[in-house]
Amino acid sequence: MKRTIIAAVLATMSVGSFAQDATLTIHAKKGTQKIYKEIYGQFAEHLGSCVYGGLWVGPDSKIPNTQGYRTDVLNALKNLKVPVLRWPGGCFADEYHWKDGIGPRNERPSMQNNNWGGTIEDNSFGTHEFLNLCELLGCEPYISGNVGSGTVQELAQWVEYMTSDGDTPMARLRRKNGRQKPWKVKFLGVGNESWGCGGSMSPEYYSNLYRRYSTYCRNYDGNELYKIASGASDYDYKWTKTLAHNVGHRMNGLSLHYYTVTGWNGSKGSALKFNNDDYYWTIGKCLEVESVINKHAEIMDKEDPKKQIGLLVDEWGTWWDEEPGTIKGHLYQQNSMRDAFVAALSLNVFQRHTDRLRMCNIAQVVNVLQSMILTDTKGTGHMVLTPTYHVFDMYKGFQEATYLPMDVKCDSMTINKKTNLRIDGSATIPMISSSAAKKQDGSYIISLANISLDKAQKVDINLDGADAKTVSGEILTCKNVSDYNDFEHPDNVKPVVFKGAKLKKGKLSVALPAKSIVVLNLK
Repeated sequence: MKRTIIAAVLATMSVGSFAQDATLTIHAKKGTQKIYKEIYGQFAEHLGSCVYGGLWVGPDSKIPNTQGYRTDVLNALKNLKVPVLRWPGGCFADEYHWKDGIGPRNERPSMQNNNWGGTIEDNSFGTHEFLNLCELLGCEPYISGNVGSGTVQELAQWVEYMTSDGDTPMARLRRKNGRQKPWKVKFLGVGNESWGCGGSMSPEYYSNLYRRYSTYCRNYDGNELYKIASGASDYDYKWTKTLAHNVGHRMNGLSLHYYTVTGWNGSKGSALKFNNDDYYWTIGKCLEVESVINKHAEIMDKEDPKKQIGLLVDEWGTWWDEEPGTIKGHLYQQNSMRDAFVAALSLNVFQRHTDRLRMCNIAQVVNVLQSMILTDTKGTGHMVLTPTYHVFDMYKGFQEATYLPMDVKCDSMTINKKTNLRIDGSATIPMISSSAAKKQDGSYIISLANISLDKAQKVDINLDGADAKTVSGEILTCKNVSDYNDFEHPDNVKPVVFKGAKLKKGKLSVALPAKSIVVLNLK
């Protein structure tokens, strides 16, 4: 079935290389919402080579490593200032029994990864390895607990093992395994995708299970758990309504999963082989996350008008067909400039909704789906940073800044939507996506994405109330939107200094090239 763009850019667009001017007004004195750093969270599941060969090679590997963690990957993630890392799943979480992953590595039992390719895993990466990694990265661990096939006692003991400093059975076991002091573990997911791979439950049944399991997940010795209920997939508003009513404030947070999946008939489409219609189709599906967030938030508002329960998009990103020649079920996909746009546009949306949205975790950190990093797991030790990595690097200044509301006027495009986009009728895509914030040091950060593949944009920005004297920035762009980085060409798509912004008398003018993402810093 051919996907067709129904309407092109507005008729007022000029014939030349620039589209009609866009105008933005940033209300620098009206910011009230903090952009939680956890919006920039990552996700590491035991899936393909995300953990084994991606994060972890073991201390005896010939690949340079730090205590078994790939040194190049470790340093790249430190540079991103990763705020929170979710583990061990995903679907894997509800088949994972944590006691198999502790003690001497050569004595740990192997297991079959039934969800992802039937891979046999040796459990050499377990609780200690994950929590020590989080300490090395300086990030918060987010543990996904096993509710689907695990017992209440198992999850309760895991919490005790990780966080108790007392003379308790699990604390003594942890000390026997080499860790004297407990870790700090803030985020605890009580199950994952309980409507599907986590147990095929109804929302009513899961609500009761959540209440039971969470009761026995105790706060030990000053460690206070932020308990997260397994929430809906995409458009399942009934699930959210049921949990908001039946669980309520027994949960601190409620998860939501949203993937930019645009294929049909069994195919999700290629990560690299796509046409212009496919690109705009992807942008439309990506931007629809805002409507989904709004609808789930409206439901939560009825039971929680003070917004005390957080909404967490703890799985999001693009999902394409696996790369030809890779292992089935390992979800290895390349990462092009199109993926970078999905990252930038999604982050711009998330930052507008931090009154309810408290965390987001892109799937996944290494070698799986829309990853930050790709590694060669054949022993060569090669690593490459993806275009999505560069977006997260450019945007990291937004963490903990104060979101600034803005008014945007720009060209738009209308696309006809098929079965993948659930809102009835057509979708309108603005050609400019933007976000702005005031940092803790008093400076300002602005992101601008020109979605158009062939039209540059002249953007005039009114800094309403902002006192800025200098502007600097970076740009991420490419020759073709399908351009990507690989081990032979690691710098095909990377940020460079941007010189197309001029600041004069409180007004900022930006010459924004086609298919470009720009982040500006104003002081």
